[in-house]
Amino acid sequence: MHGDDIHFRMSAAEPNWDLYRTFLAVMEEGSLSAAARALNLAQPTAGRHVETLEQALGLALFTRSQHGLAPTEAALHLKPYAEALASTAAALLRVASSQGDGARGAVRVTASEVIGAEVLPAILGPLCEAHPDLAIELVLSNRIENLLTREADIAVRMVRPDQDALVARHIGPIPLGFFARIDYLQRHGAPQSLADLAEHAVIGFDRDVLSARAFEAQVGKIDRSLFALRTDNQLAQLAAIRAGFGVGVCQVGLARRDPNLVRVLGDQFEVNLDTWLAMHEDLKGTPRCRAVFDALADGLTEYVKR
Repeated sequence: MHGDDIHFRMSAAEPNWDLYRTFLAVMEEGSLSAAARALNLAQPTAGRHVETLEQALGLALFTRSQHGLAPTEAALHLKPYAEALASTAAALLRVASSQGDGARGAVRVTASEVIGAEVLPAILGPLCEAHPDLAIELVLSNRIENLLTREADIAVRMVRPDQDALVARHIGPIPLGFFARIDYLQRHGAPQSLADLAEHAVIGFDRDVLSARAFEAQVGKIDRSLFALRTDNQLAQLAAIRAGFGVGVCQVGLARRDPNLVRVLGDQFEVNLDTWLAMHEDLKGTPRCRAVFDALADGLTEYVKR
């Protein structure tokens, strides 16, 4: 369905943002009841929002199925625009909350699961203690959030940012290696070569193409079925290594914090994550974003050096 068709069928009253917010919640949650809980609304209110939006647009947005509400083709076309509205509304609130002197207001930071959960809290804690009027919105995601559309204010990325309108700082390489818990190695012995991994419980990826490429660049083509545990959730991989499940890939800096973890095949396997910090250039003069950007740059640089 084309944008001109939608425009032609719309009623004179322009739908307000609340209707699009509820529409997006139903798209994400799959049912009115779940969307209502997510938005802290009564279910009948959520239902009225969807009906009002359908009437205003002259479109059917959902059909009922045995699994809940299924989006129509029109709804799928509208979803990215509703997501853009949500990002803009969130950015507007963050900017409004920051007005005044000093570093105050909300700053939305996105990072990978492991960096966000294992590294950033120790950096952000002292920052917020020094600036009590700051609030951090931390998004853990391995997808690259779009800084140009303000899905986030600041991003920690494992790839060099390529958009011209961004301020970027190179942090440096974060090395990855094979690790296992010491009691696992006491029971099974340490692998002496990459070929020996076939005799061990290896923790690996499931469907993550990027992880597969990085792994195979070091060890060659590998049969995914050799992994005793397959998951694309990096926090789950890390938890399995710490639990003594087997041999897996871990950031060297994180492993050094745990005396129970031992590196294996250190002379045969190492992958470096090239780490960058980025934000939109329009934000570099705002005290709240500058304070967070500088603190992250200093903290991550220290983490890389260690």
